[in-house]
Amino acid sequence: MASLISTLARIAFGRPPELVCRRDVWQAGVAELHRRTHGRREAGAFLLGRHGKRRVIEEFVFYDDVDPASLSTGIVVIDGRRLGALWAHCRATGLKVVADVHVHPGGYGQSESDQANPVIAEIGHIAVILPNFAGGATDPGAIGVHQYLGNKQWRNRSRERPNPFHVGWWPR
Repeated sequence: MASLISTLARIAFGRPPELVCRRDVWQAGVAELHRRTHGRREAGAFLLGRHGKRRVIEEFVFYDDVDPASLSTGIVVIDGRRLGALWAHCRATGLKVVADVHVHPGGYGQSESDQANPVIAEIGHIAVILPNFAGGATDPGAIGVHQYLGNKQWRNRSRERPNPFHVGWWPR
């Protein structure tokens, strides 16, 4: 009930979110990320969806499904030659990469590697980072939300109020 009230208040008085995900989609994707970490390694996913007034996440496509070797070093390293299957999936479904998500063992700040190697190097792209191998808090306000500005520069939007990322119902 509190979530619905805060959503309605934001609709009435706040800035609309830029990135939205239904709670069931988010929870299922986060649970699968946590499972794939085995409690000791990073994992991640491309977040596919649609662009309109805002980006709407509809599907998680996990890094290790795109590139089976992507998690073998303990950090995420994706071989760009493996991305063809992702782009083919996007064409077949009509979805686009609207953001990405990966986990860290501790906090949700970006590492130097994250900053230097954006998964999608497109200005405006949003990278979400979940702390504690996605085993703890995973809702906006307790996770990293970082927007790519280009030239390896990022804007940390994790603590913005209202947060640019919203999990739950949002009107279309």
